Amino acid sequence: MRILGAAAAIALLVAPAYAQTPNINLIPELQSKSPEEKEAEAARDKAYKESLKKIPDAKVSSDPWGNVRSGEAPKTSAPAKPKTKTGSTAN
Repeated sequence: MRILGAAAAIALLVAPAYAQTPNINLIPELQSKSPEEKEAEAARDKAYKESLKKIPDAKVSSDPWGNVRSGEAPKTSAPAKPKTKTGSTAN
Protein backbone atom coordinates (compact mmCIF):
# COMPACT_ATOMS: atom_id res chain seq x y z
CA MET A 1 0.00 0.00 0.00
CA ARG A 2 2.89 2.34 0.76
CA ILE A 3 4.44 1.66 -2.63
CA LEU A 4 1.18 2.55 -4.36
CA GLY A 5 0.94 5.79 -2.37
CA ALA A 6 4.57 6.69 -3.15
CA ALA A 7 4.02 6.01 -6.86
CA ALA A 8 0.92 8.22 -6.86
CA ALA A 9 2.81 11.03 -5.07
CA ILE A 10 5.65 10.84 -7.57
CA ALA A 11 3.21 10.86 -10.49
CA LEU A 12 1.50 13.96 -9.08
CA LEU A 13 4.85 15.74 -8.72
CA VAL A 14 6.14 14.77 -12.17
CA ALA A 15 3.01 15.63 -14.17
CA PRO A 16 3.30 19.46 -13.89
CA ALA A 17 7.01 19.34 -14.75
CA TYR A 18 6.34 17.16 -17.80
CA ALA A 19 3.62 19.55 -18.96
CA GLN A 20 6.06 22.48 -18.90
CA THR A 21 8.62 20.92 -21.23
CA PRO A 22 8.58 22.64 -24.63
CA ASN A 23 7.60 20.61 -27.63
CA ILE A 24 10.42 21.77 -29.91
CA ASN A 25 12.00 19.83 -32.72
CA LEU A 26 15.72 20.52 -32.25
CA ILE A 27 16.65 19.22 -35.70
CA PRO A 28 14.21 20.75 -38.15
CA GLU A 29 14.33 19.78 -41.78
CA LEU A 30 16.45 22.29 -43.64
CA GLN A 31 14.50 24.16 -46.26
CA SER A 32 16.47 25.72 -49.08
CA LYS A 33 15.49 29.15 -50.32
CA SER A 34 14.14 29.67 -53.77
CA PRO A 35 16.03 31.98 -56.16
CA GLU A 36 13.34 34.64 -55.73
CA GLU A 37 13.76 34.53 -51.94
CA LYS A 38 17.54 34.78 -52.30
CA GLU A 39 17.21 37.83 -54.58
CA ALA A 40 14.74 39.49 -52.20
CA GLU A 41 17.09 38.90 -49.26
CA ALA A 42 20.05 40.30 -51.21
CA ALA A 43 18.00 43.40 -52.11
CA ARG A 44 17.02 43.89 -48.45
CA ASP A 45 20.67 43.56 -47.36
CA LYS A 46 21.80 46.05 -49.99
CA ALA A 47 19.10 48.56 -49.00
CA TYR A 48 20.05 48.15 -45.34
CA LYS A 49 23.74 48.76 -46.00
CA GLU A 50 22.93 51.82 -48.12
CA SER A 51 20.71 53.22 -45.39
CA LEU A 52 23.57 52.81 -42.90
CA LYS A 53 25.80 54.89 -45.16
CA LYS A 54 23.23 57.73 -45.12
CA ILE A 55 23.48 58.15 -41.34
CA PRO A 56 25.64 61.23 -40.65
CA ASP A 57 28.80 60.93 -38.60
CA ALA A 58 28.52 61.71 -34.93
CA LYS A 59 29.26 65.34 -34.16
CA VAL A 60 31.62 66.45 -31.45
CA SER A 61 29.87 66.43 -28.12
CA SER A 62 28.47 69.78 -27.12
CA ASP A 63 29.91 70.02 -23.62
CA PRO A 64 29.11 73.50 -22.24
CA TRP A 65 31.82 73.19 -19.58
CA GLY A 66 34.42 71.81 -21.98
CA ASN A 67 36.21 75.16 -22.33
CA VAL A 68 36.24 75.79 -18.59
CA ARG A 69 37.86 72.65 -17.31
CA SER A 70 41.17 71.32 -18.49
CA GLY A 71 41.64 67.89 -19.98
CA GLU A 72 44.09 66.79 -17.30
CA ALA A 73 43.45 66.31 -13.62
CA PRO A 74 45.32 68.72 -11.36
CA LYS A 75 48.49 67.28 -9.91
CA THR A 76 48.90 67.71 -6.17
CA SER A 77 52.18 66.97 -4.51
CA ALA A 78 52.10 65.03 -1.29
CA PRO A 79 54.09 66.41 1.63
CA ALA A 80 57.49 64.80 1.94
CA LYS A 81 57.74 62.25 4.72
CA PRO A 82 60.95 62.00 6.72
CA LYS A 83 62.89 58.83 6.04
CA THR A 84 63.01 56.43 8.92
CA LYS A 85 65.78 53.93 9.44
CA THR A 86 64.99 50.33 10.13
CA GLY A 87 67.20 47.60 11.40
CA SER A 88 70.34 47.91 13.48
CA THR A 89 72.15 51.19 14.03
CA ALA A 90 75.66 49.79 14.51
CA ASN A 91 78.50 52.12 13.49
